[in-house]
Amino acid sequence: MNWPTLPLLAVLPVLLGFSTLYAAPVPVRFVEGSAHGFLVLRSMDGDTLGQGELLQVPGDGEIETRLVFHFKDGSLYDETVVFSQRKVFALRRYRLVQRGPSFPTTLDASLDRATERYKVTYKKEDDHAQEILEDSLDLPADVYNGMQAQLLKNLPKGATETVHFVAFTPKPQLIELTLAPAGEDSFLLGETKKKAHRYALKPQLGPVIGFFASLVGKDPPDFFYWLLDGEAPGFLAFEGPLYVEGPIWRIELTSPRWPKSGREP
Repeated sequence: MNWPTLPLLAVLPVLLGFSTLYAAPVPVRFVEGSAHGFLVLRSMDGDTLGQGELLQVPGDGEIETRLVFHFKDGSLYDETVVFSQRKVFALRRYRLVQRGPSFPTTLDASLDRATERYKVTYKKEDDHAQEILEDSLDLPADVYNGMQAQLLKNLPKGATETVHFVAFTPKPQLIELTLAPAGEDSFLLGETKKKAHRYALKPQLGPVIGFFASLVGKDPPDFFYWLLDGEAPGFLAFEGPLYVEGPIWRIELTSPRWPKSGREP
């Protein structure tokens, strides 16, 4: 979910130093537990691109969440987040794997808060050899890669929050991300009409970086999440790119289809 073009990458490491690095972590209002959901990935034209699963498992005082999409063209998107939820949410470990014809860069990137180390193995589609980046990275307490849905469920009604995420370009860059309510939309559950809360996630480049982004004609797009509110808030849908300068895709909940064997529920 990154956007910088190659000319901008040369100046990003310096300019990002102007970002506010120490916003407060998000308090826990709804404790996360075990979960298993089925997802579908579509283009904005409605074409099905792939099928996915979200698996969340508690263990040893932490939660591991894994989001996997298998594309029709054989591509893979595989994101794993390990976090704790002791009064506030805290990212512990993160890994992102993307490969296949749907992605211009083959990428295997990981972060570890305990060691403050990252490792990125990548190969662009026009390159023959893969490259490895490995170093330390100062991670503020509110870095939340892969945890946007969890954070949105825990924001007080009407609240706006600014956190950070690490964008792999492929070199990791620390980016501010504002989470803000953006209205309500109706959806149908059977014949029943319900309301979904829409949230906009806005990458914040700041005035200096924004100037360079305008020069190359590539402002980062907003991402959108739809959540069901109430006593048990839950994810409904997402719209946004999944990789550098990627197309806008939509992720939605789906359900299994049973074969016509006469034994389906």
